[in-house]
Amino acid sequence: MHNKPQFSLLKNVGYALAGMRFTIAHEKSFRTQMLVIAVLAVGLFFAPISAISKWILFASTWLVLIAEAFNSAIERVVDLVTQEHHPLAKEAKDIGAFGVLLAFCLTVLIWGIVLYKELA
Repeated sequence: MHNKPQFSLLKNVGYALAGMRFTIAHEKSFRTQMLVIAVLAVGLFFAPISAISKWILFASTWLVLIAEAFNSAIERVVDLVTQEHHPLAKEAKDIGAFGVLLAFCLTVLIWGIVLYKELA
């Protein structure tokens, strides 16, 4: 294809950073989740567990942020396509929210297993 822009790592990183700034500025759920992660990170710093377990737990919290970012993107696309109430639009948004819930459940499971193994 002739109209496809040439790959540019610098431009792609710029697009990603623009998406990050927009998400932080406009998505309250994302900001709330970032705050919870910050509190958990501080708690992990003082937790009597191994460094690798701390990193595993911290990294797992990012699953929720990743899912929330994709969910926000889905919501934007749905809103672009239609502002009317439509069953498919609702389903798309609900499925995106379900993805966030799955990420949250996986994170809780990881925390439960790691903390059980570390503290039992």
